[in-house]
Amino acid sequence: MKRYLLAASIFLVSIAASCPAFADDKVRLESGALVFHDTFDRDEDGNLAKAIGKGWNSATADRVPAVRQVDLDEGIMKIASATKEAGHAAHIHHEAGFSDGGVVIRFRFPGLSKDEGLQLGFVDREVKGVHAGHLCYAVLAPDKVTLIDHKTGIMNLANRQRRDDALAAKERIPKDLETLLATKQHSEKWKADEEWHELVLVTEGDEMRLSIDGKLLATHRSEGFAHPMKRWFSFLVSSTVWVDEVKIWKIN
Repeated sequence: MKRYLLAASIFLVSIAASCPAFADDKVRLESGALVFHDTFDRDEDGNLAKAIGKGWNSATADRVPAVRQVDLDEGIMKIASATKEAGHAAHIHHEAGFSDGGVVIRFRFPGLSKDEGLQLGFVDREVKGVHAGHLCYAVLAPDKVTLIDHKTGIMNLANRQRRDDALAAKERIPKDLETLLATKQHSEKWKADEEWHELVLVTEGDEMRLSIDGKLLATHRSEGFAHPMKRWFSFLVSSTVWVDEVKIWKIN
């Protein structure tokens, strides 16, 4: 019996060692603490910054108060960005407040606009030296998903200034900066459609992971992911997207 138990233990350890840690990030998040949950089963109150309710805020709504960019309809947050009128993609955020953690959302591209996409991630407006506090994001495009460390990448003010100076002078971005920025993001192929999907986005230490419908699609390591305080969870939407549930989880 002891030999059997020892052999079984060795087998299980070998299996665990061969499998990626936290292969199911939804389960990983659910081992932590639920910070926030919204199913959007209510009506929004007008078009201004706090109209969505339940602690959501739109950083771009007050730029175009006459344009409805969010409609809560039958439990769905339907976002239609007034990007041209506002001079910025719709930016909708909620307090998060964790070091390690993430979000689970259900989303759909409704097919109402060309090249629908979604950018979601984390912000800390209190951090210095980073444009608008943008830390890290996952970007869903029609043909790929990308994980980006903005804190130590292009939103770092020194890096941003060097890039802008080169562009203003109609020069090539310095090679060392180009090389650095290339290390700050990672893309994987993915084909968008108009179905409902469950997305899980996790930051844990210096790693960010993205799963859709239970399948791990992309992982990347970069120092900016380890920022100690993700104060906001943010959506950036340049066209149209629907969201019917959001859960924010804290691991640490």
